[in-house]
Amino acid sequence: MIFSFNPRNLIKVTALLALYLNSSFVAFGAQEKHSQAPKATAEEARIKHWNVPEIERNFWDIPELENAFFDISPTDYDDGILVGDFADKSVDEKKIIALAEEIADKQHAEVDSLLIAHQGKLVFESYFSRGRIDLPHPQSSTTKSYTGLAIGRAIQLGYLSMADLDKPLVSFLKGLDPSKFSKGVDKITLRNAMAMQSGLQISPEQIEEYRKNLDNFVGIKQIQAFLEDSAEITDASQSFVYQGLNPDMLMYVVEAAVPGSAADFVEKELFHKMGIVNYDWRADQSGMLAAGGGSSMTSRDMLKLGTLVMNKGKWNGEQLIPKSFIEQSTSKNVQLSVEQVQDFYSGENLSNSGYGYLWWQTDLRVGDKQYQSVSAQGGGGVTILFVKELDLLVVVTAHARQAYLQMIAEKVLPAFIT
Repeated sequence: MIFSFNPRNLIKVTALLALYLNSSFVAFGAQEKHSQAPKATAEEARIKHWNVPEIERNFWDIPELENAFFDISPTDYDDGILVGDFADKSVDEKKIIALAEEIADKQHAEVDSLLIAHQGKLVFESYFSRGRIDLPHPQSSTTKSYTGLAIGRAIQLGYLSMADLDKPLVSFLKGLDPSKFSKGVDKITLRNAMAMQSGLQISPEQIEEYRKNLDNFVGIKQIQAFLEDSAEITDASQSFVYQGLNPDMLMYVVEAAVPGSAADFVEKELFHKMGIVNYDWRADQSGMLAAGGGSSMTSRDMLKLGTLVMNKGKWNGEQLIPKSFIEQSTSKNVQLSVEQVQDFYSGENLSNSGYGYLWWQTDLRVGDKQYQSVSAQGGGGVTILFVKELDLLVVVTAHARQAYLQMIAEKVLPAFIT
């Protein structure tokens, strides 16, 4: 059942909702099933990142939708996503419809899409503002979680092993000059890098120097620079510090371990296995995939990746990522303080945040009960979050300077709790 409405005309929306909630809207909804989710124009389809300098366009050049769209009986596009509806009477669909109305009215900043899967099926799909069903959305740091999946896929295929996670990261890389390394570099393992505990300490001034001289840091030279210019790596420095240097190094490990390039490997052995073809993943200044924040995905493909992790590495019955790797990645390996998460993962319904291997964990409170969530998070409010206890998976794309965990805890979870 589809709703499409102009957020500036809430009187009409309220009347429409009243009809539906009184059960006289079902026939009308069936008649309206021909309505389609918004699709990108040819010009919009070129804008897959926050900035696209080669065409002098950016994400904000995508026009806002005139009418918000949401569907409580999503269409089956034969894309590998199972679809359902709110037939389960234990689900309070009115809460989700009300949330969609609030989003359309800009009460939750700048949401572009909200998708919800319950018990393995997509039951709610919506697009707002600059969201389009077929337009890959910039992923920002959610990309880091995809980099972790590339490591996991390499392990599943035997190019790496679970035992390799505890080996020095530099042992996998060629073309480096160890004689110039900062002291303690050999202490960095793959596991350290995935947990944001490498201990690398590069000054802001040095990072700025890299940016001014990009030609000097092509390929493995970038990693050499990181390992030379860091302050000494000690047990004390190997505490949680969220930085893009860590996934950058991990992508070089993938490149070194697999046949061909890391980009080809990710495309062929992970994304295409899941039917993910409409995406983009840029290279950084070194020529490697931008592991910390360079990908772009459709909301439905984000749902697929969330389903893969929620199902412990399985997709359509095939084990793409080792179960043990997913379990370790989504476990709380690092307990985070309130100060460490205050900018993004704080809210009256949020607590006890932690970090696994490129995945976040946060408790979401509903009433007097806490529900453990696992999520991939990116700047702008990009979110893949699941709550295993509720068999619930939520995808958000947005372009706001905030996270959406509080909204999910406060507005989404209560609809699925009996």
